[in-house]
Amino acid sequence: MSAPNPCPCGSNKLYTECCEPYHTGVAVAPTAEALMRSRYSAFCKRDIDYIVRTRHASTRKNDDRRSLRQTFNLTHWIGLTILKTQKGQPKDKKGVVEYVAECRDTQAQGFNVEVKQLHEKSRFVKEDDQWFYVGGELLPPVKLPGKKAPKK
Repeated sequence: MSAPNPCPCGSNKLYTECCEPYHTGVAVAPTAEALMRSRYSAFCKRDIDYIVRTRHASTRKNDDRRSLRQTFNLTHWIGLTILKTQKGQPKDKKGVVEYVAECRDTQAQGFNVEVKQLHEKSRFVKEDDQWFYVGGELLPPVKLPGKKAPKK
């Protein structure tokens, strides 16, 4: 029997009961935050198809897949913290999720590998009962509770 597989999104649920149904197309994320979490998990799982599929068609680029492969090769994601959500509920058409995703550079070596932060305010839209990532505003690093202040 295999060990329980926690979901990378930080929900404290098993992956099979959290983001996997979204990744496999069995279900769609009901809120903007659920989509944000499932996209983060897709980055951790290197699920290019899901990341591209959940990006709004108006913001997709021809090199998205190549770009994502490069990101996967250079980045090890280690944690997600949702800071704030605005709208993005099942009956809304738009939503904003502010989050911090922590990562390490896979090319770095040694014991003092620096943890980096991606702090973003992401915008989402809902069309035909499905949420899509539209884009985001990068924000400066923040101190997260219980963690050292990030280097700027």
